[in-house]
Amino acid sequence: MPTTLAPDERVAFVFPGQGSQYVGMGKALYDASAAARQVFQQADSVLGFSLTKLMFEGPGDELEDTINAQPAILTFSIACLAAMKEKWTELGNAVQPLYVAGHSLGEYTALVAAEALDFGEALRLVRERGRLMKESSEDRPGGMAAVVGLDRETLQSICDEAAELGLIVVANTNTADQMVISGELSALDRAVELARGRGARAVVPLRISIASHSPLMQQAALHLAEVIASLDLKDPVTPMVANIQGRILTTAEEIRQHMASQLTLPVEWTHSVQGMIQSGVDTFVEIGPGQVLSRLIRKISRDVRAMALGDAELSGK
Repeated sequence: MPTTLAPDERVAFVFPGQGSQYVGMGKALYDASAAARQVFQQADSVLGFSLTKLMFEGPGDELEDTINAQPAILTFSIACLAAMKEKWTELGNAVQPLYVAGHSLGEYTALVAAEALDFGEALRLVRERGRLMKESSEDRPGGMAAVVGLDRETLQSICDEAAELGLIVVANTNTADQMVISGELSALDRAVELARGRGARAVVPLRISIASHSPLMQQAALHLAEVIASLDLKDPVTPMVANIQGRILTTAEEIRQHMASQLTLPVEWTHSVQGMIQSGVDTFVEIGPGQVLSRLIRKISRDVRAMALGDAELSGK
């Protein structure tokens, strides 16, 4: 709960990525928080259609479409942040994080939280990001699969072997033994088969028809870089820890360069979290839908505290 953070805790705010969306997300928060309600209403106004209706009522397959899922997750996460700040202001104990970070799409939320990017601009940007990714996947179909129980070296050798059938890469390192592979379907199928044969505890194809964080997104990344180049980015008020090599971004130019390449390069989440811990963070607050990141952080380190603030925690329901 928001009231349980002590003044001396060294906090990082972290924001989830695609896959965390669900029908009904944000409804309780909309009803409970005036600050969150304002965020939802702004999103509908900026996008020119009722994103909130899609979030609250579905249908699920339409919400899962990347062109809708991305702005929905961004909106809900920023609404949670607004509701959290509203509560903390009432209690007189607002918390200033040492760092912000996001998992893939969550980096756009982190930029808004760090006041480097305006929420309206971010919404338009992730909507376009979703459109470009969808377009790329239609040209070169791909997919992703989560692999649990193998180390990075073993998984890389599997990708190398499967690459004779097409492009395949390690796309996300979420913990030391939980990763995601991404690539063309024939190579992905082969890598899934090999991973099971090498003793993976679980191999789960993801419900996504896009090979994110792989070279298959190169065309989308080039177009997105053009859009990002024209944005009014500001130096972040709070440093952002990037997915790529856990780099700490403190200027608008560093952010611009990172976000232009983010779509094709792997998400090194473990590295990012470890970097924040080494820099003094002892408490991680996941803000947005689900609890994926806080669970991953607990696996990465047992010495830190990780909590999730979403609909239930912030609406009191």
